[in-house]
Amino acid sequence: QVQVAESGGGLVQPGGSLRLTCVASGSIFSIYAMSWYRRAPGKERELVANIQSPGNTFYPDSVKGRFTISRDSTENTGSLQMNSLKLEDTAVYYCYVVSDRGHYWGQGTQVTVSS
Repeated sequence: QVQVAESGGGLVQPGGSLRLTCVASGSIFSIYAMSWYRRAPGKERELVANIQSPGNTFYPDSVKGRFTISRDSTENTGSLQMNSLKLEDTAVYYCYVVSDRGHYWGQGTQVTVSS
């Protein structure tokens, strides 16, 4: 059994910061890649960050320079540092893990940017 859990969401004002954490637990030996997606109300799911190894990351233009993804392969954890948050960053954020045991989604954590 593998579980992926996100934490760290909440309410923040525009320009503020949040740090999301993803923990993969269970019978996982290796994580090959970790991604963060988000889904805003009425919109399709959007990839916001991906990491396969340190230095091998991807960000779409919408978050580039504001979001930073990282992971600790020894602990099977990862994080998404979000700075300079905008109203349009409001969404449910999901962690997606590709591992030696398969692909897994977390339940999501709500991020609300509002003044």
